[in-house]
Amino acid sequence: MTLYMVWFDADGVDDTGLAEMADGFRLQPGLFLVDSEDSRSRVYHDIKHWLGGDRALAVAPLARAPKFKGMAEGALNWVRARED
Repeated sequence: MTLYMVWFDADGVDDTGLAEMADGFRLQPGLFLVDSEDSRSRVYHDIKHWLGGDRALAVAPLARAPKFKGMAEGALNWVRARED
C-alpha cells in the first residue's frame, strides 16, 4: 500500500464522500490522505473523475506519514493504523 497526499480546490464541492470512495481520511476540505495499492496515476484519474470538471488537483505519494497539526480529529490514529 502507498500513502498519497491529495489536494484539490474544494470550493463548492461536497467532498465528504471521497474518503469512503478512496480509502482515505479527510484532513481539511480538499485535503486528504489516501491509502491505496493503485498507482499515482490511477488514484489521480479516479479522483479527477469523481470531482468532474476542470478543478485543480494534486496527488503525491508519501515515503512516510506526514507531520501535521490542526487537522481533523482522528488523523494521527488513522495514519498510525496503516503504518507497519
